[in-house]
Amino acid sequence: MISITDIMTVAPEIFMLTMACLILVLDTFSNDPQRRLTYYLSQLTLVVTAVLVSQLSPEQTAYAFGNSYIDDGMATVLKEGVFIIGFFAFLYSHEYLKEHGWLKGEYFVLGLFAILGEMILISAYSLLTVYLGLELLSLSLYAMVAMHRKSTAASEAAMKYFVLGAMASGMLLYGMSMIYGVTGSLQLETIATTIENDTSNILLVFGLVFVLVGIAFKLGAVPFHMWVPDVYQGSPTCVTLFLASAPKLAAFAMAMRLLVDGLQPMLDNWQQMLIILSILSMATGNIVAISQTNIKRMLAYSAIAHIGFLLLGLLSGTASGYAGSMFYVIIYALMSMGAFGMVILLGRKDFEADELAHFKGLSDRSPWFAFMMLILMFSMAGVPPFLGFWAKWFVLKELVDAGFVWLAATAVFFSIIGVYYYLHVIKLMYFDKADSMTAIKASKQMRFALSVNGLALLILGLMPGALLAICISVMSIAA
Repeated sequence: MISITDIMTVAPEIFMLTMACLILVLDTFSNDPQRRLTYYLSQLTLVVTAVLVSQLSPEQTAYAFGNSYIDDGMATVLKEGVFIIGFFAFLYSHEYLKEHGWLKGEYFVLGLFAILGEMILISAYSLLTVYLGLELLSLSLYAMVAMHRKSTAASEAAMKYFVLGAMASGMLLYGMSMIYGVTGSLQLETIATTIENDTSNILLVFGLVFVLVGIAFKLGAVPFHMWVPDVYQGSPTCVTLFLASAPKLAAFAMAMRLLVDGLQPMLDNWQQMLIILSILSMATGNIVAISQTNIKRMLAYSAIAHIGFLLLGLLSGTASGYAGSMFYVIIYALMSMGAFGMVILLGRKDFEADELAHFKGLSDRSPWFAFMMLILMFSMAGVPPFLGFWAKWFVLKELVDAGFVWLAATAVFFSIIGVYYYLHVIKLMYFDKADSMTAIKASKQMRFALSVNGLALLILGLMPGALLAICISVMSIAA
């Protein structure tokens, strides 16, 4: 029986769904080639939904629909992060789509459905809800990657993403069915209680392996990373920007719900698996990124390396370690969004500034945006006092406190290797001569958004305590 309390708990999701459907209908009958109504309504939807989540967030953890949905501190913080990133992603994308002459309302509608899937995934508290949110997010992303039908690269990227994503979803579903077969329940809390004294059951171990395969694919961890470089490079930059930012928060939430809330009694099992995934991801991502000449492909391998760092906090098995991973994924989403925003800024009609060579002499063309890119690259490299440094430091600290000193040393080693390709971008901007002095054409709102994005990383890097305290607080309550 559905109660009023259940409806109120999921009111933000209901509003998001209603608005996405309404915007789809209005866009269908719109004759405006600029899609102003679609764009502004989409942005308004994100703002109102963010307010609803903030206002309706309970002081204590709330459940709905038979404990298949949870509204807790982690869900609130991650959802607000998704809305902020989604707002900026839509702003950057509107500029890109308008400049390249294929502005379509479907991009914003699919983006809203993807964000709805992220919201469901973040608050999922049963295997069924996890799969529902994941598939809504995935199907929206598949369509977004394939939107530019005239591009062969985009079509190939979408096909590869779809096929591999379907395989990963199948494996995740197979793992869930094994866990359900042993426990007889779809509720994560019930699963954790049931397997507490039966962690050596071979079916549970097999189920855990398949579940981890699904999580690793969605995060882009090695060896399930095959789709990441091709999809990042082949997709239109506006789609790559969206794909590389907000969905990472939802994938982190999925890992937390499944591994920590549902399979915490099997910590020793999934901890060992995550150690292997994290080392492989950091090694492969940082080493292969060095040889890339395409910045979107370089950032793809950079993302793989960052996922390795993200997994370090998860495998620590402590509430503060989980807080470190949450802090890391929020910061990474901000950095990634800004980096791809710079690629959009430098591009123009029928021209993608996606080669590293296109950043040559940027300091001569635009000293301010060269400085913004410098902040982004230093932050990704983990150079103090930028925000990325504190993200890495906090994760490494929790790893050492958990007794994994050797793993922390390994992470530092690969992080030092990764500094090279970030510094290479800075070298191109400040020490090489530009091939062309073509003026950078971008609207005031695009320039303002990128400036806010870059400066936020610098300011938060100087004062990281507030965001860090929020992450520690919500994870402590969840634990």
